[in-house]
Amino acid sequence: MYKLKTNENGLKYIEITNDSACGKIAIQGAHLFHFARNGEEPILWLSETSDMEHGKHIRGGIPICWPSFGMSNPELPQHGFARNRMFDLVNIIEIDEDTTQVIMELNDSKKSLREWEYKFNLQISITISKNLTIELKTTNLDQKTFVFTQALHTYFNISNIKNISIYGLENKPFLDTLTNTSQIQKGEIVFTSEVDSVYQKVDGEIVLKDKNRDIKINNEGSSSVVVWNPWIEKAKRMSGMEDEGYKEFVCIESANTFEDARFLQSRESHTLKLTIS
Repeated sequence: MYKLKTNENGLKYIEITNDSACGKIAIQGAHLFHFARNGEEPILWLSETSDMEHGKHIRGGIPICWPSFGMSNPELPQHGFARNRMFDLVNIIEIDEDTTQVIMELNDSKKSLREWEYKFNLQISITISKNLTIELKTTNLDQKTFVFTQALHTYFNISNIKNISIYGLENKPFLDTLTNTSQIQKGEIVFTSEVDSVYQKVDGEIVLKDKNRDIKINNEGSSSVVVWNPWIEKAKRMSGMEDEGYKEFVCIESANTFEDARFLQSRESHTLKLTIS
């Protein structure tokens, strides 16, 4: 079952419920801000103080960073413009009692062409079931080749940052953006301070191990992954974030960035796919 809703601040969203799970997707940014299996704690984290209103970023869930991740294109806003735009709802398909698919898209406009001079179609498919599957498809509708970077900036809900570890990135090269140094990951990832690292040559399953559950992350169309937690001091300076909020989430972001940036010729497409199980 699905419903189109508007919250008290005027934010429009789609509420999905089926026999396996529930989800909520804002029309602005096609932003999935809630996903939970029935009877379980949410898999996605959402800040209790996030601005849940039109024109403001939602702190949590899965923001779409497109067509620029971070400040890879200094002519665009940080993380691009897609997360601030109203998507068009293409279809909602109730595949069976356990599975619901939502398809939305964003196309170039006069406003986007002033910011980024290319014609495009960006389509996202979000499948809510026992597993969560997101496919983000970029199509170049221009006559010129363009390059883009992107990420599904997933905030995972955790018991406590000190309880978790991340497996699957061992021996992978990464850039520590806090020190601007290139390193090789030794062993699993644990957290004792701020982390902002971009991993490359990622080609296998990633496992987020928490005190009471393991979450498996599989990416297709991507060989780069970002791991991020702001820790104590940065969390205090961030909008839509409680001072202690850093303890409650970790970001493991499915990406195409740095050496994994993608070039698309006219009429070519690329799909970034994320499966969480």
